Amino acid sequence: MTTVTPASDAPVLARLSALDRWLPLWIVLAMALGLLLGRTFPDLGARLDAMQVAGVSAPIAIGLLWMMYPVLAKVRYEAIGASTADPRVLTTSLVLNWVVGPLLMFGLAWLFLPDLPAYRDGLILIGLARCIAMVLVWNTLACGSGELAAVLVALNSVFQILTYSLLGWLFLTALPAWLGLPGTTVVVSMRAIAESVAIFLGIPLLAGYLTRRILLARRGTAWYESVFLPRIGPTALLGLLYTIVLMFAMQGDRILALPLDVARIALPLLVYFIVMFGASFWLSARLGFSYETTAALSFTAAGNNFELAIAVAVATFGLASGQALAAVVGPLIEVPALVALVYLSLWGRRRWFGTGA
Repeated sequence: MTTVTPASDAPVLARLSALDRWLPLWIVLAMALGLLLGRTFPDLGARLDAMQVAGVSAPIAIGLLWMMYPVLAKVRYEAIGASTADPRVLTTSLVLNWVVGPLLMFGLAWLFLPDLPAYRDGLILIGLARCIAMVLVWNTLACGSGELAAVLVALNSVFQILTYSLLGWLFLTALPAWLGLPGTTVVVSMRAIAESVAIFLGIPLLAGYLTRRILLARRGTAWYESVFLPRIGPTALLGLLYTIVLMFAMQGDRILALPLDVARIALPLLVYFIVMFGASFWLSARLGFSYETTAALSFTAAGNNFELAIAVAVATFGLASGQALAAVVGPLIEVPALVALVYLSLWGRRRWFGTGA
């Protein structure tokens, strides 16, 4: 969401901006503020629902759209056409992101939450939402290839528009039925997910693409990357925190009664990050890719687009749904987990690639 200083010899946490470094704290504070507002104004939920956009409270919809826009304005869409990456690298990334990642999260969700279908569905939505921008921060900290990461992020953005609704229906409704697993509490249609994706990913994606194209043409890459993005980038976090405040204001009492549920949601997420990153790192190294390529592939495979998962969960299942709560827990876990994986990646560089301090 924000920039980092690419000094590889500095401590990882020191190279994170204050906003990114303390993201879990900001999320907890946003939750607490939401709970306080809900207790102070018991009718706040009804007021928020008075005006709706695509079945979502208008104030919530504003937050969902805004937290996506700065992220998508960062994506280097032009990198797709200019890519000279090894076809094996691109193929490996697509398989890891769009086959292995969703299947792994599906398996973990059913393994850890067989009795909690709403949370399980929320985790699956997270697994389908591939990382599109924050991964650039982790990749930079780990000294991975910035050029390759830009290409992979751009590809993930396009693939999410094309495949998210189909994969959502497949993993939430069709695949459990094919495997003879117990049905979910809600049968999800491809159309419902497609409408959510079209609004809450399509609109900010178009806006981000047009912003980048127009401003690059008028002001140049240097101004866009060094002036515009540093100003607008941090506001994505504000959009996320604003949305979390309103979500917890509407369902705070319910959440307070379920601390164990939050822990149960967090556990498969931690396992997912470790397994996905470790498998991607091992596979990339075995294929003979350089460390820079291996790091970029591993972080793009392990990261997730929690903003999209939250937006789809809220729009499809409702603001007070278990699916939405599970999606909100995601970014709370992601930052400490990915910081740890940056250290692991740098250790792997010294251990297997013979480079680095």
